[in-house]
Amino acid sequence: MFKVYRLCVSRRAIWKGYPMKHSSMLTIASLLSILFFTLHLADDIRRGIEPGTLTNLTAVPIFVFWLYGTLVLSERRSGYIITLLGGLFSLVVPLAHMRGKGVGIGTNTAKYSGHVFFVWTMIAIGVTGLFSVILSARGLWAFPWRRSRKSTNQGRAE
Repeated sequence: MFKVYRLCVSRRAIWKGYPMKHSSMLTIASLLSILFFTLHLADDIRRGIEPGTLTNLTAVPIFVFWLYGTLVLSERRSGYIITLLGGLFSLVVPLAHMRGKGVGIGTNTAKYSGHVFFVWTMIAIGVTGLFSVILSARGLWAFPWRRSRKSTNQGRAE
């Protein structure tokens, strides 16, 4: 019944529809995935599911690479690919915990406080990871994969 018009940041144009670009949503979803993933990894170490050794520091370069693809390479083909891989990587966490080291009452996680936080971060990682995969795939699908020959042959004499 009522239409809502929002003013753009520059206050020059009034636009309707989606108030946020898909690339901005992808950046936010990817950053949330990284945040939830690091919180979940720290909780895994605290609970003893993961050993608290130097091998866990291999996650640091992975997160830095994912963060670089999210922030520096946003709206580029390589950035979409990195965030797509990061989103797929995020989907592994709920699958691994539900199949292997589960989260049910009979497992070790029920003996510690914060069980709800543990399960919530796992679900949040899955949701933001899948959303990142969808937005990355959409961005790659819409990305022009070929450059036109017209622009490369303009400087040549025929």
